[in-house]
Amino acid sequence: MLPVCATAVVGGEPDARLSLHRCGEEEAQRFKWIESEKAGRDLGETAIRLWIGRHWNSFLRQRWLEHLQGKTYWVELDHRDFGVLSTGFAGSSLLGPIIEHFKMGRENLDILLWAMRERLPMEEVREILTTLDVNSVRLQCQFDPSQPQCRNAAG
Repeated sequence: MLPVCATAVVGGEPDARLSLHRCGEEEAQRFKWIESEKAGRDLGETAIRLWIGRHWNSFLRQRWLEHLQGKTYWVELDHRDFGVLSTGFAGSSLLGPIIEHFKMGRENLDILLWAMRERLPMEEVREILTTLDVNSVRLQCQFDPSQPQCRNAAG
């Protein structure tokens, strides 16, 4: 049985439309289990809130990049953005390194400074950053830590 958060993209179309909140909750439940095992007791809601505070934003950014690359379709994100990077910048040698910078938690200014140091074509860098528009995707975590319910494909 596949978990709710497993997916594949076939022929440029997603075979599943996934929820950031459901998958985030699954990740938080895994974190809670691991941290509870380490502590030798159930940490409950405290561990879930800790995951949200520590990991939600980076979890969201990773999923958002997957959506833009056309790897995974996330229902909470704009459908028009799905796969935009694979079509709009397919031949760009800068796209991969810029995405890697974002995966490491860097922001636009960090990337612009890197590009200037490396003497990269700034117009293309700005075009990619404008398309990515990292500051437009700010979703609040919406699962309730006081009501943990890890779901699978059957549930």
